[in-house]
Amino acid sequence: MKKSISVLLVVIVIAILLIGAAVRPYNQMVSKEETCNQAWSNVENVYQRRMDLIPNLVATVQGAADFEKSTLEAVINARAKATAVNVTADNLSEESIAQFQAAQDQLSSALSRLLVTVEKYPELTAT
Repeated sequence: MKKSISVLLVVIVIAILLIGAAVRPYNQMVSKEETCNQAWSNVENVYQRRMDLIPNLVATVQGAADFEKSTLEAVINARAKATAVNVTADNLSEESIAQFQAAQDQLSSALSRLLVTVEKYPELTAT
């Protein structure tokens, strides 16, 4: 009877060891799978953040394009007005000189705005 109890105890101990040996790798695999899922979630998170920033980038580029368009139109209009005003010896008067000077000032202002735009052109870099 004592021999059967000791054999039964040995069988139980071996069963517990086998179950423990099977459970440990399973728990390790579950842990590694969770680590992998977390890393992939981080990657997806970064991609989603980049996708969320695309509308901001588009709005920035559109704003810059609108500013450049308005600057170019201002330069073209000022140039057209400056070349339209002609002061000759026949129409030399204070009014015509003032009109010519106003057109030249408007052209200078538009050109200086254009030069500031060129000097401070934004550098769009991919980060």
